[in-house]
Amino acid sequence: MYKNILVPISLDDTRDATQAIDVARLLVSEGAKITLLHVIEQIPAYVVSYLPQDYQEGRKAAILAELAQMAADVPGGRIEVVDGHSGRTILEWASEHEVDCVIITGHRPGMQDLLLGSTATQVVRHAACSVHVVR
Repeated sequence: MYKNILVPISLDDTRDATQAIDVARLLVSEGAKITLLHVIEQIPAYVVSYLPQDYQEGRKAAILAELAQMAADVPGGRIEVVDGHSGRTILEWASEHEVDCVIITGHRPGMQDLLLGSTATQVVRHAACSVHVVR
């Protein structure tokens, strides 16, 4: 089993992280850790100027609260919120923290994924550790 599992969490309404967290529970070794990671994509500068000054802090606080609730009953559960591009940031975080398994939710690929690629595809192609994709 795995000692250091990373579960990237997308908080979109169309995504459900419970399956990925359930798989992590099944694959974790005793005494290991499971990290729930959310990557905050950068808001373009031309949009930021129209947002209230405390928008970013409020957004991050809400994300931390939601992740804390998800991690409450996860064995060895931890939460992390970082800024960046989703795919690259997940890969960098996994490498820097010696993750031995990434469990990521995926979706059925559409035409836009063939042209641009999805976060899950990028992680599967470039991760230096095992990757489980949950659909």
